[in-house]
Formats: sequence, C-alpha cells, structure tokens
Amino acid sequence: MNPHYLLIVAGYLTGSISAAIIVCRLMGLPDPRTEGSRNPGATNVARIGGKRAAAFTLLGDMLKGVLPVAAAHALNATPAVLAGTALAAFLGHLYPVFFRFQGGKGVATALGVTFGLYWPVGLLTTGTWLVMAVLFRYSSLAALTASLVIPGGFALLWPEQPVIIATCVMTVLLYWRHRSNIANLLGGREDRISFGKK
Repeated sequence: MNPHYLLIVAGYLTGSISAAIIVCRLMGLPDPRTEGSRNPGATNVARIGGKRAAAFTLLGDMLKGVLPVAAAHALNATPAVLAGTALAAFLGHLYPVFFRFQGGKGVATALGVTFGLYWPVGLLTTGTWLVMAVLFRYSSLAALTASLVIPGGFALLWPEQPVIIATCVMTVLLYWRHRSNIANLLGGREDRISFGKK
C-alpha cells in the first residue's frame, strides 16, 4: 500500500476535530450542537459567543482543511491522493468520528482545503463569498454561491480530474447540508448576517 494513502486517513481524522465544540468548551460557552441553529460552525458560534469565538472557530475549521492538504503537497502526493485527502478532511468536518458524527455544514473547511489544493481558487472563492455577503447579507447564500465556484475554479485554473471530481462532491454535500437554509431563503425566513455586539 502506498504510504501516501495514509494521508487520506489523516485528513479525515484532522477534519474530525471540531473547532466549534472545542472553542465553546474552552470559552465556557454552551455546546453549539444544542444552542442556536444547533450547527457546530462559525456562524452559530457567533450567535452563541460573539465575534471572537466565531473567529477562532473559523480559523480552526479552515486550518484543519489547509494542513492535511498542504502536507500531501509537501510529500509530492499524486492529484488523486490530494483530492482524496481534501475530501476526507471535509467529510471529517461533516461527520466527525470524535463527536458522534455530529458535524457542521463544511463551508470553512471546504475553503480551507481549496486554499490547500491551489490558493488562487481559494482567493476566487473567498472573493465570491465576500461579494455575495456584502450585497445580500445572507451567509448561507454567500456560501452556496461560493461553493459553486470551487469546482469551476479548478476546472479553469488547475484542471486535475480527481480534484474536480472531489470538489464537485463537496459542493453537492454542501448543498445537502444547507437544505434547511435553502428552504428558509426561498420562504424569506433566513437570518441575515449579524455577529452581534460581543
């Protein structure tokens, strides 16, 4: 067995580290799986604990996507292993083995693995999120739009087939995890971006 394939396992285990849950425990905040939207992600942590807690969560969720993929790059892994590591880290966030498989929706980790794979696509994705967030003030809409940019960005800027396939799978899963947000957007019930006063 190619030892590089162990990177995929490491990617999943790294992705399974829930930044939201750890940050909330360290800061004495409620478990994000039981408060607010009950989603262990940066947006819900912002509702529970404010900007600082949300910033730590966002950074942690991005790093656990960046680091395993960056390690795979450093070890000269093939595009297939890079794609597998990226997808595994993303799946670890969605279904973390350390937290009863109760994970977040994957936006920050998807962005992290995108930067890890090829940073220009990460910048393009970030720019799309920011433009949509400023124009429409819906975090979920910005995330859904930006997620479509990821596979398209790779197809244009770094057209490795395994990477394109992996990021397409990520985008489909992001839409599935955001199905309640999509329903709320269509029904005019989605909350606008607000990080409170903390």
